[in-house]
Amino acid sequence: MPYTISGTVNSESRILVLKQSDWTLEHNSTTSGNSYSISTTSGTKVVIARENDTGYVVGFGGISPVYSAPTGGDRGLFGGGYDDSGRTATIVYNTISTTGNSSSFGNLTAAIGYVSATSNGYTGRGIFGGGYTTDSTNVISYVTITNPGNATDFGDLTVARRGPTATSNNTNDRGTFITGSTSGSNSSITNVIDYVTVSTTGNASDFVDTLYATKESAATSNGTSNRGVVGGGINSSSTSLNTINYITISSAGNATDFGELTTISAWISATSSLTNNRGIFAGGSTDTNTNTNVIGYITISSAGNASDFGDLSGAAKNGAGTSNGTNNRGIFNLGYVSAVVNTIEYITISNSSNSTDFGDLVAPKEVNAATSNA
Repeated sequence: MPYTISGTVNSESRILVLKQSDWTLEHNSTTSGNSYSISTTSGTKVVIARENDTGYVVGFGGISPVYSAPTGGDRGLFGGGYDDSGRTATIVYNTISTTGNSSSFGNLTAAIGYVSATSNGYTGRGIFGGGYTTDSTNVISYVTITNPGNATDFGDLTVARRGPTATSNNTNDRGTFITGSTSGSNSSITNVIDYVTVSTTGNASDFVDTLYATKESAATSNGTSNRGVVGGGINSSSTSLNTINYITISSAGNATDFGELTTISAWISATSSLTNNRGIFAGGSTDTNTNTNVIGYITISSAGNASDFGDLSGAAKNGAGTSNGTNNRGIFNLGYVSAVVNTIEYITISNSSNSTDFGDLVAPKEVNAATSNA
C-alpha cells in the first residue's frame, strides 16, 4: 500500500495500528529492532507500541500516514495471439527496464487470438478478455503478474467478441473491455464497453458505449487519474479510423470525442506513462491496408489531436504495447511486418524519438495482448 507509518522505539516491540474512526485493528507485528515502517491505508490512526523486554506501553494518536506514490512494477506480459503455427495460449514476460529476450510465463485458458488485456497495476493482477478461439469468445481469465503460471478463469464478458481493447484505472481496480466484433463480419462490430473489478472474479457488467463501433482499436489510460482513451480501429464499413474518444473509467457516461491520431490506423498498439499523463499510439494499418511505423502521443488529461513522437523500426500492425508506468519505458512487440515477427522495441515515453531494439519474444506473435504490473 502507498501509505506508511514509521517511527522509533527503545527496543524490539510489538506495534499495533488502529483505525481511529471505528477502532478496528489494521496492523499487528513485531519490529526487528528500534525502528518500524508499516504499510497501511489512508485515514487517521492510533499507534500502540509495547516493548518486548520491559513491557512498557506507549500510544500515539491522531497520526496521518504518509502517502508515497508507488513506483510501479516492472514486469510486462504478452499473451495469446497467433504464431507461425496458428492460435497460441502462450504468455511470455519481460523485465521492462532491462533489455533482453522474453521468458516463458505460462498459458491462457485456451489458444486465443485477437485478445485484449489490462491490469490493476502494482496490485499485480492481469486479466485477458475476449478474442477468437474457434469463434468469438466471452472468456475472461487472470494471472498474478509476479508469479509465472497458467491463467485461471475469471468470468465472462457481457458479449462474446474478437478484437476488443482494454484499459483500467490502475489501482482503483476497474478494468474495461472496449468494442470488438461479435462474429467474423464487420457488420457485427459493436460499441459496447464492459467493466469488471479486477481484484474480484466474476462476470463483467455493461458500462457505457464508445462514440464509434470499432474493432482492432487501442486503449490506454492515465491510471488513477481515471481517464481512458480509445484510438483508431476499423468500423463496420471496413474503414480504418484516426479518431480518439475518451471515458471516465469510474463513472457511467458514454464516450466523448478527444481528437485524432496522427494517421488513420487500425490494428494499432497503445500504452502510457500512467499518472505522468502521456499516451502513446504505435503502428497499425491505414485505410489502404498499408502498414505504418508512425508513433504518436497525446496528453491524456487534455483533449486534442495526437502529435508525432517518432517511428518504429518497421511498418507494423497487429502488435501490442505496455509500460512500466511512471518509470517511463514503453515496450511494443511489432506483430506483423512483412511476416509475423518476434521483435520487441522500446521507447522512453517522455522523450519523443524513434524506438530502439529491446529483444525478442520466445516466438513470433501477432494479434496478442500486453499488460504489466505498473
